Amino acid sequence: MTRRLLGGAIATAAVFALAGAPAASAATTSFSGTVALSNCSGSVVKPAATPMDAPALVLSNGHCLESGFMKPGQVITGRASGRTFDLRSPDGQSSAGTVKAKKILYATMTDTDVSLYQLTDTYAGIKDKYGVAPLELVDSHPKAGTAIDVVSGYWKKTYSCSVDGFVPELHENGWVWKDSIRYTPGCATIGGTSGSPIEDHATGKVIGVNNTSNDNGERCTLNNACEVDESGKVAVHAGTKYGEETYGIPACLTAAGEVDLNRPGCTLPKP
Repeated sequence: MTRRLLGGAIATAAVFALAGAPAASAATTSFSGTVALSNCSGSVVKPAATPMDAPALVLSNGHCLESGFMKPGQVITGRASGRTFDLRSPDGQSSAGTVKAKKILYATMTDTDVSLYQLTDTYAGIKDKYGVAPLELVDSHPKAGTAIDVVSGYWKKTYSCSVDGFVPELHENGWVWKDSIRYTPGCATIGGTSGSPIEDHATGKVIGVNNTSNDNGERCTLNNACEVDESGKVAVHAGTKYGEETYGIPACLTAAGEVDLNRPGCTLPKP
């Protein structure tokens, strides 16, 4: 898979994001809870019902794994990982500390584009050591028109826009993602913003994860995601950016911070 150089750093998964001028930082959203990966962005997330003494989780994209892109249909669960993440300070301009993964709890690029790393620290431990609280991962479907902030720990920038609508299927180079979030033009995300949390501007809660766009108007190719409706009609929107919903993740997590794909209501793809 081709790699791109972004700001002097090699970013394996950056092929999914596009160049563009960032919007001004949101007034009500900080970088607290966001992280920088070696090639992407991410965030420390917690469903509301998960206790603070559970192992903390980092949310990013499936295409942001240290091992590179995943194959269509591939699902990873419980794979050991020692990856480190740079916790960002509230203003995003400095590091609040470094946390380390214990394992890749779950990852896929099928139906959605998501990775969840389980950390060696608990949420309470991270709060005590670094003063960083997790972002809440909501369990309700996002709504069109919602004002959102895409907060990149990698680039230390926030991109602000609204949910333009939802795409039945988003196709890109063999991958298919379902019920994807389409942004209005304000979120001009770039390489390295992959995996950034999509936060509800009014609440700061996580409703999705940033993952792709259409670079130059090509049809369903790498870096050029295309939209497919219920009848199979394909639409191409050059320059449009997209993210994946995350509201289905909490149903697949136990109170102990583990993934259980057989839990009632869990619809994440299985291995």
